Amino acid sequence: MAEIKKILFPCDLTENSSKILPYVLSVSEKYDSMIYLLHVVQDLNRWGKVYIPHASMNTFQKEAFQGAEKALDRVCDEQLESCPNFQRRIVSGDPATEIFKTIESEDIDMVIMGTHGRKGLEHTIFGSVAENVVKKSPVPVMTINPYKLK
Repeated sequence: MAEIKKILFPCDLTENSSKILPYVLSVSEKYDSMIYLLHVVQDLNRWGKVYIPHASMNTFQKEAFQGAEKALDRVCDEQLESCPNFQRRIVSGDPATEIFKTIESEDIDMVIMGTHGRKGLEHTIFGSVAENVVKKSPVPVMTINPYKLK
């Protein structure tokens, strides 16, 4: 039987994450696993400094981290209060890259993440983090479409 002792839950802190978290908790309970809750704040400096002054970009990045901390506090207080086995982390960068780094550094056994179902031009511009992770992950990935949940 597969050992799933460490589960990575990349969380975008939207309402959709709240819909997926019960599935993460269920798998965690079944395997007595540690949940690694990861939120990635987009590195806004990758968009260049052409349009926004550097000082403004740094301020905005700092505010994004502070907002993510508050949102993650709410998730932990409201939905993870009964789960003793979780760690949380907020990092800055490209979401897929940071997910892969966490898989490697924490020796993750499984990733459980949501899909957004982007299509057409939106998919072309923003890509799909879930699609990238599914294609390149060294560990199993369970994807959940939050729009299909009852």
